[in-house]
Amino acid sequence: MKNSNIIGLKETDCTAIADKLNVLLANYSVFYQNTRGAHWNIKGEQFFTLHPKFEELYNNLVLKIDEIAERILTLGATPAHNYSDYLEVSTIKESKEVSDGTKAVENILSSFKTVIDLQRELLDITEKAGDEGTNSQMSDYITEQEKEVWMYNSYLGK
Repeated sequence: MKNSNIIGLKETDCTAIADKLNVLLANYSVFYQNTRGAHWNIKGEQFFTLHPKFEELYNNLVLKIDEIAERILTLGATPAHNYSDYLEVSTIKESKEVSDGTKAVENILSSFKTVIDLQRELLDITEKAGDEGTNSQMSDYITEQEKEVWMYNSYLGK
């Protein structure tokens, strides 16, 4: 954790935060791939609505994946990069439901719940550590994603 002194955080805090960020990174990576699968395979009358919406989502997810990995590096740790490692720690599982629009949206909502919960856990950890950089990043993600959850729920009529 050579960067901890440079950014003014305790090495033990950097380790704990980076470990949790790697779990978040794994979940985002599986979420991303599931969304790509839904984008590629969506069928039926919902196609023209969901196909571009899923593309918008996976483009957003890939940006967050990169930002999370870079934050892990900033904290002096190494971001995981193998899907086999991701699948071991991710609570989001690979989706088999990619062509049915309603099931794909339900899967997306479940994935949002998982990442939002993890980000809230990170808020607690980073606040105690004085890690404003990660805290701000997670807060921004949550604000954006709560709106996405509202929109996907509205699509389902909920």
